[in-house]
Amino acid sequence: MDTIRHYSMLIDGERVDTPDRFEIRSPATEELVATVAKGGIEQADRAVAAARAAHEDGRWRRTPPAERAAVLDAIAGRLAERIEELAVLQVLENGTTLRQAGAFHLGFSIAHLQYFADLARSYDCERPGPLRRVPTLASGIVRREPVGVCAAIVPWNFPLLLAVWKIGPALAAGNTIVVKPDERTPLTLLEFAQIAQECGLPPGVLNVVTGEGPVVGARLAGHPDVRKIAFTGSTAVGREIMRLAAGNVKRLTLELGGKGPNIVLDDADLDLAVDGTLFGGLMNQGQACESGTRVIVASSVHDKFVERLIERAKTISIGDPLDVATDFGPVISAEARDRILRYIETGRAEGAALAYGGGVPAGEQFERGFWVEPTIFTDVANGMTIAREEIFGPVLAVIRSESTEQAIRIANDTEYGLSAGVWSTDTPARPRRGRTAPGRDRLDQ
Repeated sequence: MDTIRHYSMLIDGERVDTPDRFEIRSPATEELVATVAKGGIEQADRAVAAARAAHEDGRWRRTPPAERAAVLDAIAGRLAERIEELAVLQVLENGTTLRQAGAFHLGFSIAHLQYFADLARSYDCERPGPLRRVPTLASGIVRREPVGVCAAIVPWNFPLLLAVWKIGPALAAGNTIVVKPDERTPLTLLEFAQIAQECGLPPGVLNVVTGEGPVVGARLAGHPDVRKIAFTGSTAVGREIMRLAAGNVKRLTLELGGKGPNIVLDDADLDLAVDGTLFGGLMNQGQACESGTRVIVASSVHDKFVERLIERAKTISIGDPLDVATDFGPVISAEARDRILRYIETGRAEGAALAYGGGVPAGEQFERGFWVEPTIFTDVANGMTIAREEIFGPVLAVIRSESTEQAIRIANDTEYGLSAGVWSTDTPARPRRGRTAPGRDRLDQ
């Protein structure tokens, strides 16, 4: 039997362990993948202190931007060298398919890190200020400096990529950072931190603390020495982070929940719209905040669209996420599976028609792990629970619309505004350059 690997935290360039541990188990098989040190407030405080010391002594912020970019490029290069190994690790910890792990989770992480390196080289961090004649002749300099210690709280659905979206800009700008991954999916991020250290990132600049959100995440959000928080996750947790960050008026970036409308108009290319709808709604088993799970379809093409949607859904290959032929893997946990199945039952109870899926796939291989079939509801009203609340699973709610205007009203009738899509062959002309009126963030504007 292979030895189960244990991962420690990385704080101030050192591996830090604790007596308590998390078990990381495969969502596909429930088999133990690794163990990870379980940190708490003590480790969070130690990591922030290390990051503050690194910021104050200037070991990274005084590094010329071109040299910072070179380190980021080196990290991206090392990730590319290990892409196959790290893709497998990503599959094992969060159940994404191998194809998606390689192309999306790792591929985008590498490309986006290179993008942030390019920004470090090209960004205008200092420029002459305007000449002033009043109250006296004077000139100045506009200088953009690092804010200091940043904290990133990263979810489980795209653990490495969403971490890179936070780490990359922070490091490119010369900040130091403490990262708290989700306790279910810390492995690829811990490997990233080790690679960063090997590529020359000074100690204390990037610190990773593995711990529970209500403990470590809350401490980072409220810590007086953290100057910026970046969080991706649920709306409820985002509200709590905002409350904690208000204590010393931290800068705050939140990416929260979604219930994306995906509008199919009567002139849409239906084959393209069907494939796009399935990808946009079921990618990563529907576990994405920008998933287009409300499918609003013009009445004149509704029946034909639904028929094609179901036939296409039948071709989705569900199974071992490590098999390159697999399209669709497990959801993250038993808790997530049970929550999604409850939403499906609620949809049926409220009068929606279950047109496809709706349960756990049949077969011996699905007796272990956390599985939910791709699920399609029709006859959905926008007031139903499955159309109002973020399910965070592979459930599409098809809503009929009688006009484009009604489709827009349905799309905008939500508390969420993260994403939206429209399928049509009537491509609008490019908007003219110039000023944009404020508030142009809704589909009817």
